[in-house]
Amino acid sequence: MAKPVSDDPDDPNITMTLAGRVITIRDRYETASIVNDALIAVEFLVGSFFFFEGVPSSAKDVGVWLFVVGSAQLAIRPAIRLSRRFTLRRMASGGKDYHESSDDF
Repeated sequence: MAKPVSDDPDDPNITMTLAGRVITIRDRYETASIVNDALIAVEFLVGSFFFFEGVPSSAKDVGVWLFVVGSAQLAIRPAIRLSRRFTLRRMASGGKDYHESSDDF
């Protein structure tokens, strides 16, 4: 089981020990954004298959729901980025040197 190494709420990184190794996820907001984007892609891809010819209407209903969930996740992405920006601004005002660069997204 993974256990956190650092519980500092001002640290944008997630550091944990897993199977005797220290793993650092560099930016939890960027990671959340990437996971969200991957889920959107899967939901829209699978949802699209449910609209092929010959698919029962009950499967098409599942496809519609996958599109609805994927669309909601499209709204979540800017919320993740905005939350990240506020966190970085709060950290910078606290004397820490954190900034957002064009390489972040």
